[in-house]
Amino acid sequence: MKTNASNRREFLHNASMLGGMAFLPSSFKDVTKTFAPEVPARAIAPRIKFGVIGINHSHIYGMAASIMKGGGEMVSFYAREADLAKDFAAKFPGVKQAASENEILEDPSIQLILSSIIPVERAPLGIKVMQHGKDYMVDKPGITSLAQLAEVRKVQKATKRIYSISYSERFENKATEKASELVATGMIGKVIQTIGTGPHRISLNARPAWFFDKKYYGGIICDIGSHQVDQFLHFTGSKQAKVVASQVANYTYPQHPEFQDFGDLMLQGNGGSGYIRVDWFTPNGLNTWGDGRLTILGTEGFMEIRKNTDIASPHGVGSHLYVVNNKETLYVDCKNVELTHGEKVVDDVVNRTETAMTQEHCFLATELALQAQAKATKIALT
Repeated sequence: MKTNASNRREFLHNASMLGGMAFLPSSFKDVTKTFAPEVPARAIAPRIKFGVIGINHSHIYGMAASIMKGGGEMVSFYAREADLAKDFAAKFPGVKQAASENEILEDPSIQLILSSIIPVERAPLGIKVMQHGKDYMVDKPGITSLAQLAEVRKVQKATKRIYSISYSERFENKATEKASELVATGMIGKVIQTIGTGPHRISLNARPAWFFDKKYYGGIICDIGSHQVDQFLHFTGSKQAKVVASQVANYTYPQHPEFQDFGDLMLQGNGGSGYIRVDWFTPNGLNTWGDGRLTILGTEGFMEIRKNTDIASPHGVGSHLYVVNNKETLYVDCKNVELTHGEKVVDDVVNRTETAMTQEHCFLATELALQAQAKATKIALT
């Protein structure tokens, strides 16, 4: 029988090999090569140097590869967990394993630090990063409480450093990247609503203990719901927004009373409205970790992004985009879409710009997710 530690290692290994897409360890091995992220060769003349502190979620693999592709050289990493560090070193050979996080924080050659440390520790780490004169790109959720957000805002304002949250469902998804391009051309008119769904597979035995405790992960809306809040603001162009209603539930895990397996919310912004549903109910029969979708409604048409798979067509596993407007109905092939987030982040570090994501957007998306989490009504089965 496998231990919890070995289950976790296997889960994280499979997730990293799939660019963060965590399949059941024994399933769908035929598609692993299709989704294995390529680690770019180290640039001959990198534009920046970066380090990694904390690798508790496999998103860090895609984050690091993205920055490397954009012109970053990873010079060192640190993780408290020996097993996670071993896997990371194998994926990024030649990168120095630091003896402590301070070794990276105090390295004057490093301009940017990446992290996917346990969620509750992400904001405190980011504050230290900014106070050391470095920029920060962190996995979502980048902040787990409104008190943390207030402190991060204060330090960011004082230091003028970049505090960026990596929303992989937008930045690392080809169909979403293409949808952004087409929406900007006016292909479906003015966007007036988004509907985002983020179902995930629980992979129960592969999860560490902190995963089930709200004080560590912040709650389901704070965590996976933040992806959809980011996309709502992005596609509606909203600079201001409010939470209309929100609710959460723990339907199936009484042994983990602080865990939430369902959440939804409604948003209203100055660019449109939004509905979001997130859950941990992906069935084992699905060929990926979740059938995530985003519907973008415009005044002259709509788009649907099927982020990970299309169960209704032969297109299958992958990222798919459908567009319907007053002229046509299209399936848009996104296989060759170039992802640009890493390059933009590096540009922003070098040029002190906000091309990847504005600081205002980053903090507003976080604030809305945290407010929705805090005010959520708790649902209970009767």
